[in-house]
Amino acid sequence: MTATETTYEIMTRYFAAEKSESLLFIGVGIIALILAVVLWRGSGAIRGMAIPLAAVALIQLTVGATVYLRTDGQVATLAQQLKQAPDAFKRAETTRMRRVMTSFQWYKALEVGLILLGLASAILRRPPSLAFGIGVGLVLQAGLMLALDFPAEHRGQEYLRHVQTMPIPGL
Repeated sequence: MTATETTYEIMTRYFAAEKSESLLFIGVGIIALILAVVLWRGSGAIRGMAIPLAAVALIQLTVGATVYLRTDGQVATLAQQLKQAPDAFKRAETTRMRRVMTSFQWYKALEVGLILLGLASAILRRPPSLAFGIGVGLVLQAGLMLALDFPAEHRGQEYLRHVQTMPIPGL
C-alpha cells in the first residue's frame, strides 16, 4: 500500500485477492473430493481418510463458491457507498471487517483443534484402522485450511487497518 493509493484501489485489490483465493478453495475442494472418492474404494485407514477429505471439501467448495459469486456485487455496493457516503462506508466496513477478523480467530482455533484431534486419533489408533485414516485425513485438511487462512487473515488485517485510518473528506 502506497501513500497515493486511494481507498477504492485498496478495496478493489483486497476483494480481487479474496476472489482469487476463493478459486483456490474451489480447486482444492475439487481435488480433495476426487481423492476422497478414490480413497473410499479402499479399506481401513485408506477409507477413513476419505471421510474428512470429503467433509472439508464440501466446506471448501461452499465457501469458495459463496465468496466468488458474491464478491463483484459486494464491491459494486461498497464502491457506491464509498463514493456517496464515505463516513458510512468507514463505519460499516470497520464493523464488518472486525467480525471477519474475529471469525478468523474462531477458524484458527477450530482448525488447530481438528489437527490435534486428528493427531490423537492417528497416534492412538494404528493402521490399518478406520480411526487412524480419519485422523490422518483431519490433519491434512485442517492443516491445509489453516495454511490457506493465514494469507486471507493478513489481507483482512491490512484492509481493516486502512479502512479504520482512512480520511473522510470534509471532516
